[in-house]
Amino acid sequence: MTTFFAILFYLAFAILVVGLAYKIYDFARTPAPLSIPTTPAPTTTTGVAFRMAREVVLFESLFKGNLWIWLFGWMFHMGLFLVLIRHLRYFVSDIPAWLAFIQPFGKYAAFMMVAGLAGLWARRFLVERIRYITTPSDHLWLAVLIGIGITGAGMTFVSHVDVVAVKAFFLGLMRFDIQPLPEHPALYIHLILVALLMILFPFSKLLHAPGVFFSPTRNQADTPREKRHLAPWAAQIEKS
Repeated sequence: MTTFFAILFYLAFAILVVGLAYKIYDFARTPAPLSIPTTPAPTTTTGVAFRMAREVVLFESLFKGNLWIWLFGWMFHMGLFLVLIRHLRYFVSDIPAWLAFIQPFGKYAAFMMVAGLAGLWARRFLVERIRYITTPSDHLWLAVLIGIGITGAGMTFVSHVDVVAVKAFFLGLMRFDIQPLPEHPALYIHLILVALLMILFPFSKLLHAPGVFFSPTRNQADTPREKRHLAPWAAQIEKS
C-alpha cells in the first residue's frame, strides 16, 4: 500500500498544481470589458483590497444575503483553514512555535468543519429551491469533504494512528525517499478521499476559492466617472 499511496499522491499533487495554475492563468486572461463593481463599492485600490479581505475572511456578501448559509459556510471554511494549517506539521521537520500553538485549535476545528458541511448538505435536501438546482456533483463534494473530516477526526479522537510514521511518509515523498505508511483503514480512506479532492479540485466548482480574486464585481473600484474603463483588447482596437 505504501507504493500505491506514494504514486497516488505524486499524481494528485501534479494534477492539482498544473490544473490550478492553468485555471488561474485562464481567470487572469479573461476579459473584463465593463466596469461592474457591486455597489456601494470602494473608490480606491486600498478600499478594494479591504473589501476583498472582508469577503474572503468574513464572507461579507453572503452574510448580507442569507444568515443561515453564511453561518454554515463560515464554519466549514474556517474549520477547514485551521485543519489545513494544523496539517503543516506533517511537511516540516521542525515544528515552529506558532504551529505548535495552533495544534489544539486545528484538532477541534474538525468538528466545526463537519458541522458546517452537514448544515450546507441539509439545505440541499430541505430547501426546495436549493434542492431543484442541486446536481449529483454537489452531493459528491459534500460527501467527500465530510468523509475527510470524519475519518480525520476519527483518527484523532477514536482510533489513533502512528502520526510519526505518517509524517515520515510525507517527508519522504518530498525528498523522494519513500518511507512505510502505517497500516490503518481509516488512514487509507482519509488519504484516498484527500487525493480524490486534489485530483478533481481544478475541474470543480470548488475553484471559487481562487476565482473570487478575479471577480470584476469584487476587484474593481467604483470610478467610472473619474477614470474610463478600457479593457486591453479594446485598447488595441482603438489603436488600430
